[in-house]
Amino acid sequence: MQISVLKCKGQMKMLCEHFTQMIIVSLLSGSQVEAQHCVWYGECGKSPLSGKKYNCNYTGPPIPLEPEGYDLLKELCPGYDYGNQSLCCNVDQLHTLKANLQLPLQFLSRCPACFFNLMNLFCELTCSPHQSQFMNATKFNGSDVLEVQYYIGQTFANGMYNACKDVQAPSSNMKALALLCGDKLDKCNATNWIEFMFNTNNEQTPFPIDPIFSDVPVSGYTPMNNKTYDCTEGLEDGSDPCSCQDCSKACGPKPVPPPLPPPWTIFGVDAMTVIMWIFYMAFLLIFIGAVLVAWCYRKRTIMSEYGPILDSNNPLSLNINATCCETLGERFENALRILFSSWGSFCVRHPFLVILACLMLVAVSSGGLVYMHITTDPVELWSAPTSQARQEKDYFDSHFGPFFRTVQLIITTPLNKTFMYSPYFGGSDVPFGAILDKDILHQVLDLQLDIERLVATYEGQKITLKDICLAPLAPYNDNCTILSILNYFQNSHAVLDHISGDQFFVYADFHSHFLYCVSAPASLNDTTLLHDPCLGTFGGPVFPWLALGGYDETNYNNATALVITFPINNYLNDSVRLEKALAWEKEFINFMKNFKNPNLTIAFSAERSVEDEIDRESNSDISTIVISYVIMFIYISLALGHIQSFSRVMVDSKISLGIAGILIVLSSVAASLGIFSYAGVPLTLIVIEVIPFLVLAVGVDNIFIIVQTYQRDERMPQEELHQQIGRILGDVAPSMFLSSCSETVAFFLGALSNMPAVRTFSLFAGLAIFIDFLLQISCFVSLLGLDARRQEENRLDIICCVKLPEGQTTKTDGFLFRFFKKIYAPFILKEWVRPIIVAVFVGILSFSIAVVNKVEIGLDQKLSMPDDSYVLDYFKNMSKYLHTGPPVYFVVEEGLNYSSPDGQNVVCGGVGCNNNSLVQQVYEASLISNYTTIAVIPSSWLDDYFDWVKPQSTCCRYYNTTGAFCNASVINSSCVHCRPMTPSGKQRPVGEDFMRFLPMFLSDNPNAKCGKGGHAAYSAAVDLYSNNTEIGATYFMTYHTILKESPDFINALKNARILADSISQSLDHKVFAYSVFYVFYEQYLSIVYDTALNLGLSLAAIFVVTTVLLGFELWSAVIVSITIAMIVINMFGVMWLWDISLNAVSLVNLVMSCGISVEFCSHIVRAFSVSLKKNRVERAEEALAHMGSSLSACILILALSKSQIFQVFYFRMYLAIVLLGATHGLIFLPVLLSYIGPSVNKAKVFAANQRYTGTERERLLNY
Repeated sequence: MQISVLKCKGQMKMLCEHFTQMIIVSLLSGSQVEAQHCVWYGECGKSPLSGKKYNCNYTGPPIPLEPEGYDLLKELCPGYDYGNQSLCCNVDQLHTLKANLQLPLQFLSRCPACFFNLMNLFCELTCSPHQSQFMNATKFNGSDVLEVQYYIGQTFANGMYNACKDVQAPSSNMKALALLCGDKLDKCNATNWIEFMFNTNNEQTPFPIDPIFSDVPVSGYTPMNNKTYDCTEGLEDGSDPCSCQDCSKACGPKPVPPPLPPPWTIFGVDAMTVIMWIFYMAFLLIFIGAVLVAWCYRKRTIMSEYGPILDSNNPLSLNINATCCETLGERFENALRILFSSWGSFCVRHPFLVILACLMLVAVSSGGLVYMHITTDPVELWSAPTSQARQEKDYFDSHFGPFFRTVQLIITTPLNKTFMYSPYFGGSDVPFGAILDKDILHQVLDLQLDIERLVATYEGQKITLKDICLAPLAPYNDNCTILSILNYFQNSHAVLDHISGDQFFVYADFHSHFLYCVSAPASLNDTTLLHDPCLGTFGGPVFPWLALGGYDETNYNNATALVITFPINNYLNDSVRLEKALAWEKEFINFMKNFKNPNLTIAFSAERSVEDEIDRESNSDISTIVISYVIMFIYISLALGHIQSFSRVMVDSKISLGIAGILIVLSSVAASLGIFSYAGVPLTLIVIEVIPFLVLAVGVDNIFIIVQTYQRDERMPQEELHQQIGRILGDVAPSMFLSSCSETVAFFLGALSNMPAVRTFSLFAGLAIFIDFLLQISCFVSLLGLDARRQEENRLDIICCVKLPEGQTTKTDGFLFRFFKKIYAPFILKEWVRPIIVAVFVGILSFSIAVVNKVEIGLDQKLSMPDDSYVLDYFKNMSKYLHTGPPVYFVVEEGLNYSSPDGQNVVCGGVGCNNNSLVQQVYEASLISNYTTIAVIPSSWLDDYFDWVKPQSTCCRYYNTTGAFCNASVINSSCVHCRPMTPSGKQRPVGEDFMRFLPMFLSDNPNAKCGKGGHAAYSAAVDLYSNNTEIGATYFMTYHTILKESPDFINALKNARILADSISQSLDHKVFAYSVFYVFYEQYLSIVYDTALNLGLSLAAIFVVTTVLLGFELWSAVIVSITIAMIVINMFGVMWLWDISLNAVSLVNLVMSCGISVEFCSHIVRAFSVSLKKNRVERAEEALAHMGSSLSACILILALSKSQIFQVFYFRMYLAIVLLGATHGLIFLPVLLSYIGPSVNKAKVFAANQRYTGTERERLLNY
C-alpha cells in the first residue's frame, strides 16, 4: 500500500559501490619511509575489478603536479596548501579520484563540512606528500601495490563521522549513511563506516586497505589526524554550516509535543460520572420530597383540576375560561378534522378513482427507477464533493495523477518453527522465522511468478500485469515494480539457491544475502562472497519495512509475514485503461480465491476489493428486506384481523388489507427513490438498507391506528359507512399528520449535513415517509372502505365472490386493547409504581449523559465488509503485521516562484534554507513522530535538484551541439557541464538557468555515475506547464507512522493539517497535506458538531411542528421534545455499552431515532390532551390504553440484517431505538404526563361536547 520505493527508484543503486572507487592507492614496501616521501605515484597494472587500476610503487620524494592538474586539485582538495604543489599523485590519479567521488559528492555535499572532511581523508590518502608518515605498503606484485595499511587518527574518524551521520538522502526518506555504511544505521559508527569503504568485498576497492585507528603513534607511524570541521561550522571558502536536518547539532532544542490534556476528574474519579451522580442524588431527594408533599396535600384536599367545569350541566359554560391560544388551537384542530373527514368520506365514496389516481402517481414517480444509480465508490459514499479533503484529492489527482492502485498479499505460514543461522566468518547466531525458510520462499516465489503470468481479457484483448503495472524506469527498464523481498534475489529461484562455499563449509547463502540487503537495499553487490545485487529488477530498492511484517524494531530476520505489493497505474480520465486494470484485478482475485497451499496462509486485496464487496453486500441484503416484509405482512394480517369466531376467520381476517398496507409502504419507497433518481441523486447502501425498514415501521404504525380505531368505533345513528370512516379519519389523521410531518421535516433538515451518506438518507427518508402518509390517508382509506363493505356483507377475504350466510356478530375489544386497558395502564400508573419509574428513567438518563463523551469516534473498516468476505482477513493481517503508515504528500499549490532565492529558501532543506522552510518543518515534525504521526523527513525534489545540477557533479550535462540532455553514463566529448566551475556556477541555479535544467533533471534516470536523477522519484512530483517553462503545483512526500485504528487515522489527519497550516503561514502560500485515507476520515473531525447540529435541528423541527399540529399547546410540545431528547441521549448510553462508535452510519440511526420516537410519543400526548377524564392520572391511563395497543406493533420489526455493519449499527441500534422508544412512550411518558401533563384544553372539551350532544356515543376520541 505504501509505495515509498516509488520515490527513490534506482537513485542510490550504485552509491555504496562507487563510494569506494576513490581508493586507488599504492604503498611503499614493508619498511618505513622518511617524511616528504611518497609510497606511490601514478597508475600501473589493472586490478581484477573491471575498470580498476593499481597504483605504482614509488618511494621517492613528491613530484610537482602538472599545470593542467592545478584546477582539478583545487576543486577536489580545496584549502590544501602544498607549497610548490609537489604531490604523490599525478593528473590521472586526480581524474580517477574525481570520477570515483561523484556519488559521494551528490549525496554528502549537502553538508559542506561532511564532504570537506571526507575529501580530506581521500586527498591525504591519494596525494599527500606526507604519505609515508601514515601509510604502509605490505604487499606488492612487481610495480603494483597490492595491499596497504592506512593509519587514521581516531579523533579524525570520529569528527568525520559526526559531521556526516545526520546527512539526509531526500529521495529515499533516509539518512545517507544508511545507504553507505554497509550495515544497519543504528550499528554504523566511524570505524565500521571507513572499514566498509576500504573493504574489497564491496568489489569496488581494487586491493585490501587496512585502516588502523589511533590517536598516538603506532609502530613508528603517525596517524593522519588532520583538523575536521564540525557540521555546525562554516568553511574557509565561505560555505555555510550544514542545515538542521543534515546536522542535528545545528538545530535548536528538539521540538517537544504539547502535553496531553489531563483527564477531567473530581477526586480522582471521572468528572462527568461524579457530576451526574450528584445530579441524580439531588433529583431523587427533590422528587421524593415533592411526591410526599403532594401525597399529603391530596389526602387533605381532594380537588379535580377541572374544578367547577365538571360541576356545570351547561356545556356552553365549558368555554367560559378558554384562553386565546386554547381557542386558536381548537379552531386549527377543527379545521384539520373537517378537512380530513371530508377527504376520508370522499375516498370511501370514490374508491376506484382514488386508487387509480394513486397508482398513476406512484407509477410516474417510480418510473425514475430506470435512471437509478447505486453508488458503491467509498469516496462518493463518505466524502462530500465540497469537503476540504475531496477538493484536495481532486486537486492532487488533476495535477499529479491519482494515487497508484494497489494489489497486495500478506503471507504467513502455519509452520511454527524458528531456525538459527550461524555466520561462517563469526558473529552471533541469527534466528530466522519460519516464513523466511528457503523452501517457503521458493513456494512464495512460485506464487509471485504465477501472479505475474496472469492473463485477463478485456473486450477481446489479453491484459497482463506488464500492461498496467508501474514501471518507473520505462522504457529503459520495463520490469514491473514488485515490492517483495524476493526482489533481493532478482525474483529468481537460481539466485535464491546461490551458495558460496566448499564441500565442508558454506561461506554465504540466502541468509547472509538477506541480512545484507535489509540494511542496504539499494546495493548492487552485497559484501558477502555471493556479490549478488539487492536492487530490485525494476531498478529501485525494496525497503524491508515495506516487504516484511511482524518483526520487532529493525530485527527483520524475526519477521513472521511477507508482504508483496504490486503497484498498478491509476487513470483519472482514461476509462479504457482503467477498465483493463479492473479486469486484471478481477482475474487476480479469482486466482487467489482458488489458490491452495498447505504451507501458506494468504490474505489478499486488490484496489477494487472494497467496492466489490460493498456491491455484493448490497445485493445480498435485498433478501433480508424481502424476508422482513413477509414477516411483517403475516403479522399485520393476523393482528389487524379482529376474528370473532373460527367460522368467520376468512371474513374477519385482513389479509388483503395487510397486502395493501405492505404494497403502499413499498410504493412510497419506490416513489421516493424514483423522484430523486429523476433528479440524478444516486442511491447509497444506507438508503437501500435502512429506508425500507424505516418506512415499514412508520407505515405499519399508522395502519394499525386507522384500522384499530375503526374496529373499536361504533357507527352513530343514521351514519353511513363513508361518514363513519371520514369521521374516524378526522379524529386520527391529525395525529398521523403530526408524526409524519415531524419526521419529514426532521429528516429534510438532516439533509443539511455535508456527509453524503447522511444527506442522501435524509432526503430519501423524508420524502418516502411523507408519500407514505399521503397514500395511507387516500389509497389505504379507500381500500379500508372496500374491505369494510366486504366484511359487512359477510364476503370472504381475498375470495370476495364467496359470501357466508348472515349471522349474529358481537363486537368485542381485541386482546391487546383489553390488556392495556385493564392490566397494563392501571398498573404502571399506580401511586407507588410511578415514582419508581421516574427514578429508574432519570437514573438511566444520568448514566447516558455521563458516558456521552466516552463514545468512540470512527468506523472500523472491517465492519463495512460482509462477514464472509476475504477482505476481512486482509484487514486483520494488515493491522497485525504491517510496519509502515500511508504516504502523505505536502502539496504546494501553483504560484510559488521556485526560480528565485526567496522562493527556494522557504521550501528547501539544505544549506542556506530558512529555518522554518517546508522541508525543515516536516523534518522537525518527524522528530516527534509519536505525536505528529510524521515518520520521516520528506523527499525533496528541490534539494536533490540542487545536488544534481552542481558543476562538480557529472549528472547535469548537455550536448554543446544541440543543447539536448546528456546522461552521465554517456561518454561523448561534446557533452559539457550545465554550469561552469566558477563561484557563481557553484551557487544554486536561479532564473532561466533553474527552469532550463529542471526538465533534464526530471527526465534523468539514476545510474551508476549519477544516483540523483529525478525521473523515477520526482517525475510526477513537479507539474510543469507552458512548454516546460513554468512550475505549477509540486509535492514533497513523507510517511505517516503506523496507523491501525480509526483514532490513529483521525489523529494523523488532524496533525497533518495543523502542520500544513503552519507551513502555509511560513511560506505565505497555500500548502495542504494529502493522503489517500483523508477523504474517508475527514468526516470524523467534525462528527461531533454534525451530530449536535443534526439532532438539534431535528428536535427543533419536532418541537415547532408538534406545537402547531397539537393546536399551539406549547407545554405538550415541550414534553414530546423532552422525551425524544431522553431517547436520543439514552441511545448514546447504549452505543457506549455496546461499543458502537459514532460515525455517519450511527448518525443516520440517531437522526432516525428522532423520527421513530415521534411515533411513540406524539400519539399518546395528543390522546392525553383531548381526554375528558377528571385528572391527569386517568387521562394518561386512557391515552395509554387506546394508543399503546397500536404502537406496540413497531416493536416487532427492524431487527433483520446480514452484513457486519448492519449487525452492529442497524440490528443493535434498531433494537435500542425500538426498546427505548417503546419504554419511553409506553412507560415513562404516561407517568410523566400523569405528573406534569398539560391541563385540558377547555375549548376542545367544549367542542367535543357540542359534537356529541344528543348521541349515545361515549364522549372520547377513539383511535
